[in-house]
Amino acid sequence: MRKNINLLGIAILGGIITLGGYKLFFDGPVIIERSGPENASIVKTNYTTPNSNSNSLEISSIDFTLAAEKSLNAVVHVKNTTIRTQYNPLAEIFYGNGSGTRKFEQVGTGSGVIISADGYIVTNNHVIDGANEIEVTLNNKKVFKAELIGSDKNDDIALLKIKTDTELPFITFANSDNVKVGEWVLAVGNPYNLTSTVTAGIVSAKGRDLDGNGSIDSFIQTDAAVNPGNSGGALVNTRGELIGINTAISSRTGSFIGYSFAVPSNITKKVIDDLLEFGNVQEAVLGIRFSPQENDEVLGVKIADVEAGQGAANAGLKKDDIITKIGEVKITKFADLRGQLSAKRPGEFVEITVNRNGQSLTKNVKLGKKIPQFISTSFNWELKDVSKEEQKRLNISGGAKIYETIDRGDQNNLNSYIITKINDKTVKNAEEGVKLLESVANSRSYIIIELINLKGEKETLRFR
Repeated sequence: MRKNINLLGIAILGGIITLGGYKLFFDGPVIIERSGPENASIVKTNYTTPNSNSNSLEISSIDFTLAAEKSLNAVVHVKNTTIRTQYNPLAEIFYGNGSGTRKFEQVGTGSGVIISADGYIVTNNHVIDGANEIEVTLNNKKVFKAELIGSDKNDDIALLKIKTDTELPFITFANSDNVKVGEWVLAVGNPYNLTSTVTAGIVSAKGRDLDGNGSIDSFIQTDAAVNPGNSGGALVNTRGELIGINTAISSRTGSFIGYSFAVPSNITKKVIDDLLEFGNVQEAVLGIRFSPQENDEVLGVKIADVEAGQGAANAGLKKDDIITKIGEVKITKFADLRGQLSAKRPGEFVEITVNRNGQSLTKNVKLGKKIPQFISTSFNWELKDVSKEEQKRLNISGGAKIYETIDRGDQNNLNSYIITKINDKTVKNAEEGVKLLESVANSRSYIIIELINLKGEKETLRFR
């Protein structure tokens, strides 16, 4: 019994000693030491699990269906029929007078855009150029004969009109100055006679000028697929508003390889308004000559000279000023300047911002009217209308005077000679004279030009 009591006492004493030791050595503040730099920065790399109840911003896909629905029925198929004439002088020799002339039909197709409920349609000038008959097919397959209201070769825009008893779907114009690079767009047209075709892309550049395009220097460039037959069709934004008329492609094969070009809607609308009001395009000018920009630090158009009495000179613009803005639109190259002026009318006032020796100045300039020039590039002739007095003196009606010419071989200088007929077609004025000269030059047919020389005598020029 005593032995058991002793064992119990020893056990209790051992427990007391153990508890006391723990209190002495371990019952204090515990410090954990971490290895690593002090004041280490914390980077948050969030990943949020999608949650239908969360307020986080979600990325949605772009929907083109609205724009397609609004534009498809307003884009038409344009068919032009041209009567071509071929002349074979050898047939004249062997088979008699009149045997060398052969006429044939040539058919071309393109697209057009309805811009009003009563049937006005805009297309490219090259789609209907020289056409004897124009036919328009709507998206609902109805076919109409179209009247050519007017056209502008420089901007490659033509205006047609069809007669209809019902209101037609049409596309409204957007402000092409507000178009942004990277913006989604749709090209709507009839490539390869495949009607009602829609392709999508983005605006890849603005104010694009192309070598060999004539006078158009301010295209909207896109990567929406455009092919032969799309010419004259619509380039629309995602709201279905017209921002351009599809006109050209950059290609080595004749088919789309990545870039297409459209005449901006602001230029298109201005051309149409001019054709309706005046019958021709009223081209506005600043009254300057420009030179290539040599100062890379300041982008813009450098003024090489100002014309006395014109808007630029009257407003105080000077030689060597660098035009950097028109209104709120930045000008970095001549194509930008050309694009802005093409959308303006003579008599309008525009705010021109220039850099003059590092100082920014803004001038209010009244735009002048460009005096038209009628130049045949095939013959290197500039033509002018024959005055009424001269027509009366020479007893002629119309005609086109050769104002300036470059000698051809051993021919005499033809300055001041008056063209009266080209391949038996009467020339009424300088504009018609240039059209006929270019037409016969492109046809590669035998060319006969009847003129009146400085003595009032009739002469004939023949070209093979």
